[in-house]
Amino acid sequence: MSRFWSPFVETLAPYTPGEQPRGRRFIKLNTNENPYGPSPAALEAMRAEIGDTMRLYPDPMATDLRAAIADAHDLDPGQVFVGNGSDEVLGHAFNAFFRDKGPVRFPDVTYSFYPTWCGLHGIPFATVALDEAFRWRADAFDGPCGGIVLANPNAPTGIAAPLSAVEAVLSAHPDTVVIVDEAYVDFGGESAVGLVPRYDNLLVVQTFSKSRSLAGLRVGFALGQPELIEALVRVKDSFNSYPLGRAALAGAQAAFEDRAWFEETCGRVIVDRDQIAETLQGLGFTVLPSCANFIFASHATVPAEEILSGLRERGILVRHFPQERTRNWLRVSIGTATECDALAEALSSVVATG
Repeated sequence: MSRFWSPFVETLAPYTPGEQPRGRRFIKLNTNENPYGPSPAALEAMRAEIGDTMRLYPDPMATDLRAAIADAHDLDPGQVFVGNGSDEVLGHAFNAFFRDKGPVRFPDVTYSFYPTWCGLHGIPFATVALDEAFRWRADAFDGPCGGIVLANPNAPTGIAAPLSAVEAVLSAHPDTVVIVDEAYVDFGGESAVGLVPRYDNLLVVQTFSKSRSLAGLRVGFALGQPELIEALVRVKDSFNSYPLGRAALAGAQAAFEDRAWFEETCGRVIVDRDQIAETLQGLGFTVLPSCANFIFASHATVPAEEILSGLRERGILVRHFPQERTRNWLRVSIGTATECDALAEALSSVVATG
């Protein structure tokens, strides 16, 4: 602790991102990056944007990008907010909707950034226990609360709740903002975007990082009724009026409009995900049903930490969550077919010697 810190800084428990290795080359299956590159149209749009106009500030309202997203979802641009990655969008949402209210509720096994935002903004929270199959029930969120956050599909499990369960939560809490974090929805989940016109307490958050292969660009967005979007804009403009640069705006719009590339690459990930899940089950793993670009797996006899170490020795990175309920589970991002084959070979060796 430094004497220069504000007192609250010492109380923060920052989020720990997945390892981004430098030096040694690994097969990197630990941070849920898409193994297939961005849309060629997105790359070309970004190249075209690099020029003299870079001396000018970008559009602070991201007008064209918001219009493209709105049009694709049959919404109005006033129902769309964009930010510097879905993490920033979610951080603004916590600040806009949950401060100075009752505890925010989210599952006990979910995206571990949620407690971090609560700590940053002084928001109390209460976790809702998932059942033994790592699923939540809509009635588990009953009772007074200051907000609800549902990652759907959930992370790190990959399990997707049916849209009927999400709607049940929305209906039961009409005076509470419910955030549905859909970072992985394009890999087989059921989006809640269609519910936006009917529920003024719903905010759906998505990202360009996963299904559109733009994790390095940092673009995310939220969909909700205008009153919610206005609150996000007020927070944004009190923090950073220009969260997206010119290249990011151009690349994101082109990626969003290239539907063919999006569908092709998502389809390839889904096929490889289902194949590697079947392979792991044949090696003695329990694999949760996934609607994401990763799987969550636990071996019957070999501890997760031993598998994690064995894979790293063989040049493969996966993610381990050492908390009580997940300490014997590993989250494995879906790579290319070649990378999945290498993973299967390495796991077979690790398990055989474990």
